[in-house]
This record gives sequence, C-alpha cells and structure tokens, in this order.
Amino acid sequence: MNVIDKTISHDIDLGVLLAALDAHPDLPLVFKYDGRDVKPGYHVTEVKSGRFDALDCGANPESWTEIFVQLWDVDEDGRTHMPSGKFSAIVRKVSEHVGLPKSARLTFEVSDGVAPMALYCASTPSVQGGVVRIELSPRPASCKPRDRWLEEQARTASSCCGKTSTCCA
Repeated sequence: MNVIDKTISHDIDLGVLLAALDAHPDLPLVFKYDGRDVKPGYHVTEVKSGRFDALDCGANPESWTEIFVQLWDVDEDGRTHMPSGKFSAIVRKVSEHVGLPKSARLTFEVSDGVAPMALYCASTPSVQGGVVRIELSPRPASCKPRDRWLEEQARTASSCCGKTSTCCA
C-alpha cells in the first residue's frame, strides 16, 4: 500500500472518549504513542478548543472544531498513571469554562518536555489487564478533496450488489 493511500484508522471525538472512560473511572488511564506507554507521572497540561475556517487545496471552504489535549510525558514524584475518572474530570472542568463540543475532532499534543510536541489521533479506549488503554497514532497530513473522493468511491462500492458490476438502485 502506498503511504498516500493510507487512511486514518484512529480518530475519535470527545464524546466517544468520555463515554468510554466513564465506564471505568477507577482504572488507570495509559496512553501509548511511538511504541511506548506514557510515564506514570504524565500531566494533562492544557485542554483547548479551536474553531477553524480554511480553504483546502482544491479551494473548497472547510470549517471544523478541534479539541487539543496536551500531555506532558514525565515521571514525577513516584506517581501512578492517572485514573480514567480524573482525566474525564479535567476535561469536563475545561468544558464547563470554554464549552467543548462532544462531536469535535480530538487531537493529542504529546511531548516529554525536551522533544518538540507531536500531534496524534486516538483510538477508542480499551480495557486490557485492569488498565484503560488509548493508542495514539501520528496525525498525518491529508488532501481533503482526495479524501472526499475516496470516501465517495467507498460508498459507491459498498452500495453495489455483490458479484454484479452494476448497482442495485
């Protein structure tokens, strides 16, 4: 598969994240990125929401809201991984003040305080061995007109009848 043909398989919104975490508020929350788990002392240093208006590379207007959760990957004071409920409480507190839309695109900014921040999208949380795990994947650049075309091609292909070459409309 050509890298340019790769689609994002991990990309959840805030509502999906919070609903999954609410089911396991006492379990430790562990993020995994770049092949490793965040350190037990990680901090949520910032949660912010932004509204974006732009033109894509095909001169099409684009608008979206995005929520950024900044994780500082440090190990301090012999702490353990934050419980899922504490993470949810932090996000909800921010939401009370700035109004985070639950349907907004969710992006994680992660750094250890030395390396530059990197952007990640998140998979749906899963429970493994008494821990809530969220896999973070690098957020690649994309071409929105091409992405829309690929989505349309996939919809057209999935709406066609099995072995025939014509659609069953």
